[in-house]
Amino acid sequence: MATEIRQLEPRSLWNKFADLNAIPRPSKKEERVIAFMKAFGANLDLETIEDEVGNVIIKKPATTGMEDRTTVVMQSHLDMVHQKNSNTIFDFDTQGIDMFIDGDWVKAKGTTLGADNGLGVATIMAILESTDIPHPAIEALFTIDEETGMTGAMGLKGGLLSGGILLNLDTEEDDEIGVGCAGGIDVTATRTYNEEEAPEFKIGFEINVKGLQGGHSGMQIHEGLGNANKIMNRLLFDGFEKYGLRISEIDGGSLRNAIPRESKAIVAIDAIHEMRFISDINGLAHTIKTEYKTMEPDLIIEVSKTETPKKIMDLGVQEGFTRAMYAALNGVYSMSPDIPDLVETSNNIAKVSLKEENIKVECLTRSSVESSKMDLANSLRATFELTGCEVEFSGDYPGWAPNMDSAILKVMTRLYEELNGEKPHIAACHAGLECGILGQNYPEMDMISFGPNIKGAHSPDERAQISSVQKYWKFVLEILKNIPKK
Repeated sequence: MATEIRQLEPRSLWNKFADLNAIPRPSKKEERVIAFMKAFGANLDLETIEDEVGNVIIKKPATTGMEDRTTVVMQSHLDMVHQKNSNTIFDFDTQGIDMFIDGDWVKAKGTTLGADNGLGVATIMAILESTDIPHPAIEALFTIDEETGMTGAMGLKGGLLSGGILLNLDTEEDDEIGVGCAGGIDVTATRTYNEEEAPEFKIGFEINVKGLQGGHSGMQIHEGLGNANKIMNRLLFDGFEKYGLRISEIDGGSLRNAIPRESKAIVAIDAIHEMRFISDINGLAHTIKTEYKTMEPDLIIEVSKTETPKKIMDLGVQEGFTRAMYAALNGVYSMSPDIPDLVETSNNIAKVSLKEENIKVECLTRSSVESSKMDLANSLRATFELTGCEVEFSGDYPGWAPNMDSAILKVMTRLYEELNGEKPHIAACHAGLECGILGQNYPEMDMISFGPNIKGAHSPDERAQISSVQKYWKFVLEILKNIPKK
């Protein structure tokens, strides 16, 4: 419950996080949290601005003795990924997140927690509200719609900020200082098809893939987690040749930046092949679960008889679709040759919808190399166009190139080692951070990213480590005290 969360240290941060998590804040529906942040700034009698796209900027003067330091932009995004378990009854549009403590972790009951990027927002709020924390002049930048389009960062105009240093609080490993990230592009394949009446000799089955972990489609794409859409296609592939299988509906995945955890299909097969179909598909399900037993121990594949669907999709389109889904790359495309263990380019087949004569496949392609990003996007385009789909590219945003000569990087590296007795991990990440986009209008701004330990982001298993938040908070305070002079 929020009450016990509010007793955690540092109380100022956790209280702001509890306040924030009481406000529904899905991507593209941030009106309530924007109003909340504007009221917060106004109540502190601080200059508060809402820009043309909905970003909120709150400016706080330097504390006494810090007036000669470089102005710092502290930045986090207001929106959160909304994911829940299928058996969880929850309305993200009206309910606040139901949190609880489990040992050293804060979790949510059956939903995403919103620590990504709510802990960053709460950190900045605590600094803005403080009366005893030394800091230079601060420009708090709260962006919108980071998770589904980066439209807040893209819409931020030059000239609104004067800070020379930007602290992005959206990294999820507390021993990491981020200096670069991947760019991304949305790849969407669509087409229409003709439906036909299901013959009388057909019977209906429902196939469910569920129990997968899901997760962040950038940070966890290399971990070998199951993709419900790819597993479903494997179950359906060659079904017509063997059992006269015809697809009526498919619904898999939800958000582009989340590895899909669930998929459901309604199919019709020839009644004469019923026993063979059940035996074969259960055998294949066993094989798949054996393959994933280490990474996905809770994977469930259920096959149950249902009412025969009235409509089934055109056979030629079905055959082309299942082959395209098999051919379309999901996962790692290439690793960085320059940074050890960094995924350079990847794709997440995030959402598949097939219903009422319409197919839609939504992917998120990421890369730290622009040419490689477009190479993979064009590979996906070619795959789906061969089946008669129209393919659209949208939501293109740039990566953030590392600057190893960054002045704030040197300050933070020294401070981290003094505080923790070890060197931090200086890294680029395969997630999409807003720094690359913000740098287009603020090219002289020195940018860095860091944060506390957050696990399972973009999934209902999302959790934030309490001891790590305490470690991170001390780091934040030391950074603010040691910002270089102008």
